[in-house]
Amino acid sequence: MNYGTLPSRFLSAVEEHPSPRAQMFRGPERWEAISSQEMMRRVAGLSNAFVELGVKTGDRVGLLAPNCPEWHTADFAITGSGGATVPVYFNESPDRMTYILNHCGAQVVFVAGAKQLQKFLEVRGQLKEVQQVIVAGAGDALPAEFLRYETLIASAGPSEIAAYRLRAAKVLSSQLSSIIYTSGTTGEPKGVMLTHSNFCSNVSDSCRDLVLHPATDLAISFLPLAHVYGRMLDYLYIFNGCPVAYVEAVENVAQALVEVHPTVLAAVPRFFEKIYARLMEQGSKNTGVKRKIFDFAMQTAREAAAWRSGEKDASPALRLKWAIADKLVYSKIRAGTGGKLRVVLSGGAPLSKDLAEFFWAIGIPIYQGYGLTETSPVLTSNYPKNRMGSSGRPILNVQIRIAEDGEIIAKGPCVMQGYYKSPESTREVLSEDGWFRTGDIGYLDKDNYLFITDRKKDLLKTAAGKFVAPQPIENSLKNSPYILNAMVVGDQRKFVVALIVPNHATVAAKLAEEGLKFTSNAELAAHPRTYALIEKEIARLTTHLAQYETIKRFALLADDFTFADGNLTFTMKLKRRVVERQHHDLIDKLYSDVAEPRPVIQD
Repeated sequence: MNYGTLPSRFLSAVEEHPSPRAQMFRGPERWEAISSQEMMRRVAGLSNAFVELGVKTGDRVGLLAPNCPEWHTADFAITGSGGATVPVYFNESPDRMTYILNHCGAQVVFVAGAKQLQKFLEVRGQLKEVQQVIVAGAGDALPAEFLRYETLIASAGPSEIAAYRLRAAKVLSSQLSSIIYTSGTTGEPKGVMLTHSNFCSNVSDSCRDLVLHPATDLAISFLPLAHVYGRMLDYLYIFNGCPVAYVEAVENVAQALVEVHPTVLAAVPRFFEKIYARLMEQGSKNTGVKRKIFDFAMQTAREAAAWRSGEKDASPALRLKWAIADKLVYSKIRAGTGGKLRVVLSGGAPLSKDLAEFFWAIGIPIYQGYGLTETSPVLTSNYPKNRMGSSGRPILNVQIRIAEDGEIIAKGPCVMQGYYKSPESTREVLSEDGWFRTGDIGYLDKDNYLFITDRKKDLLKTAAGKFVAPQPIENSLKNSPYILNAMVVGDQRKFVVALIVPNHATVAAKLAEEGLKFTSNAELAAHPRTYALIEKEIARLTTHLAQYETIKRFALLADDFTFADGNLTFTMKLKRRVVERQHHDLIDKLYSDVAEPRPVIQD
């Protein structure tokens, strides 16, 4: 099947869904819009510049930018010239940025924003193959040898648009459209080669039942566009004429939600976990009647979860309680998200069933999916027929099987062509007949819904030979209002332990009832009453576990895991080996009185 190409789908969207606000961005005083026609003019002008700089079919062009209109302008300009976009995460480390741009052999790089320009300048001297650099939005601080984007597109008009159409028509769906370097938790990143057909098939097949209305829908874009998940969904929005509002930094999302009132949103589980944690923090600060109302609403949410998610019916009494809680509490929570969300998508990692049920209960429907960079990315989706706790059923034209060892393997038009310059790594995961080994462990239920249990490489094997999947345990713990984050440890150890990050606001509020006050996070984490509170929560939330899975000991951390300290990937997944290395001494203390083999922690 011919799914088309990225530039051909873009051109079709401009013709079929002309819009005065195809792209939206936050200006100094208000949100501003770029029409679809203006977007096409900019794309054509920039593409013409790339061609004049010598970009031709198959050439790799680096793209360093936050989520902004220029990101897609550059992407469609690159792919429309026959080139392949190589995105670099806007907050990437200098070493990895250097590695990516050198490994892919980029001779031309597009940079947007003063912050990104500064990051690029720090590594410019190490990029031996880069010959030309185009910069957008850099103000007056542009080095003389760099080209200014605004100047290059200033005079673009009908002739450039016509030339773009001609070039785009020559691009084949089988051509390389992008190399996306995996974030990776260990070792050097691998360059995933994705064709136009890979992307376009995933747009068509993963969201065939999701109808977007250009006149009334609006999507918010804050997932890093260097990551395949956010990028594919933005293609979906653009190809269907749905306006896209860009948010450059995740800390600005809350404000953007109430300003633009999106109807469609996609995020990773950590985003929803933080919303939940913030709600619990705010609720814990209430006193008197307000606190009683909040507690009533939270209890009602738990009781109504199965009904609201479509799994069970509800009694008249429960429906009445929910209506009261909705008027007093839930409606205000939804207002904080803009009040108009009708489709919320979650991917990147398994979302806790309890957390998903909570959001459904308060009127925010979250549909979980599953996929990887190597699969463009979506393999399964819960939209529109949701089954709580699952990652959904295989999308159209994708086959899913479970290998003998429990690993999920997949085949379909969205599966990558391989890893760039790494045939050995490609052969390790991709069979000759197209089956891709995901590295994830899971199972299919009787209705073909996929349930993810863990990453194969993350499975812990205790000294007794028992396998423990840490993610489900961690997800259970994060359902506590007093636990912000958690990481389970136990590979090659006699028993399982955990590193716990307390939710400082809710713990402080709880212990204030006992007259305790804390001057710092460190003081709170070190207090015996905090330990006792968290110990009780761990016991409450892990009663369903087998004996060998239970957390025998734990340590409290003063601060959360962050991208800045190297503990998280840019998709907010734990870099387990990095965390273990940074907290090696603390972990050893948890096992100090037992003799057992030490795990080897490598990069």
